[in-house]
Amino acid sequence: MKLYVLTENTASGKFFAEHGLSYYIEYDSHILFDTGHSSVFAQNAKKLNLNLDDIKTVVLSHGHWDHGNGLKFLNDKELVCHPDVFQKRYSKNGKDNIGLELSFSELNEKFDITYTRIPFPVSSKIIFLGEIPRINSFEAQTTTFEFSDGKEDYLLDDSGLVVKLENEIIVISGCAHSGICNIIEYAKKMTGISKIRAVIGGFHLKQNNKQTQETINYLKAQDIQEIYPSHCTELPALAAFHSEFNTKQLKAGMVLSF
Repeated sequence: MKLYVLTENTASGKFFAEHGLSYYIEYDSHILFDTGHSSVFAQNAKKLNLNLDDIKTVVLSHGHWDHGNGLKFLNDKELVCHPDVFQKRYSKNGKDNIGLELSFSELNEKFDITYTRIPFPVSSKIIFLGEIPRINSFEAQTTTFEFSDGKEDYLLDDSGLVVKLENEIIVISGCAHSGICNIIEYAKKMTGISKIRAVIGGFHLKQNNKQTQETINYLKAQDIQEIYPSHCTELPALAAFHSEFNTKQLKAGMVLSF
């Protein structure tokens, strides 16, 4: 299995970067997980000699602009997502819609959309996890987002992928608004596999605070071989992960092989 980093906040070599996330997954199928917010994912795919026509399925982790606005550069694919991704949403201190640029009707014309709150197999070895149960006491307890009517937005559409290897799994998140530990626990439950080879993606941790330390303690107990916190994981939290796990920075243009 190979994972190509098409979009990340930081770039390597001659690749492009933007605030966003997009991964090309090559395994028993060709899957695009998120699209960033511009054509950067497509430009970097070309630099990596990847053919986006090979992509069968696009999976959207959640309905934020920096993960889904790149959808306007794709057509005629299967799109798998939670049914709540199309809501208009805002930061509590902002007036701009931070949801998707394209409307439901526009996306419905471009894609064959599968909406699901429950886990959905996007291939024989890759599962979209759907709505993540929030079972622990230290994640997804507060939110900085709201809907247009002022109600708090806890990003219930936030999800991820689990990839089944021989006797272990890889867990892939977009932003982990639902909590990276909650996502991992659900991935283990849905596959029946407790051995974790890697965890990759945004962890949505900003500071080296109690939540970050609780997350580190949880990950240590899981004995995970490779950990790649990225995108929305900010420097104080990244430094804490590096100190504990000797993590490497994930950059656009990198290729991970498992």
